[in-house]
Amino acid sequence: MNLALWIVTGLLAAAYVFGGAGKLIVPKERIAAFGPSARWVEDWSAGGVKAIGALEVLGGAGLVLPAVTGVAPVLVPLAAVGLAMIMVGAAVTRVRRREFRLMAVDLAYLVLLLFVVWGRSVLEPFTG
Repeated sequence: MNLALWIVTGLLAAAYVFGGAGKLIVPKERIAAFGPSARWVEDWSAGGVKAIGALEVLGGAGLVLPAVTGVAPVLVPLAAVGLAMIMVGAAVTRVRRREFRLMAVDLAYLVLLLFVVWGRSVLEPFTG
C-alpha cells in the first residue's frame, strides 16, 4: 500500500506543480484558448487564476517534500486536503458552467486526493 500511495502522490504532485506553474506563467487569455476544458478561467480574474496556480504549486510540493525531507511529514495529508478543497471548487465551477462531462476529471482528482488523505492518515502514516 505504501508503494501505491507514493506512486499516486508523486503523479498528483507532478500534475499540480506543472499545472499550477502553467497558471502562474501563462496569461489568462491564452489559457482560455487551450480549449473547452480551460474556459473556466473566463469566470475568474487574472489574479484569481494566478492565486489558484500558486495554491496548486504549493499543494503539489506539500504532497512530497515533507515526506522526502522528513520535516513535518504530517503536512502531506493536509496538503492533500487543501488540494481536495480546490477540486471541490473546480467541480462547483463546472456545475455552474454546465460542464458536466468535464467535471469527471475533477472528481477523479478528488478521489485520488482523498485516497492520499486516507492512506497517509490511517493506513500508512509517516511516523518518526
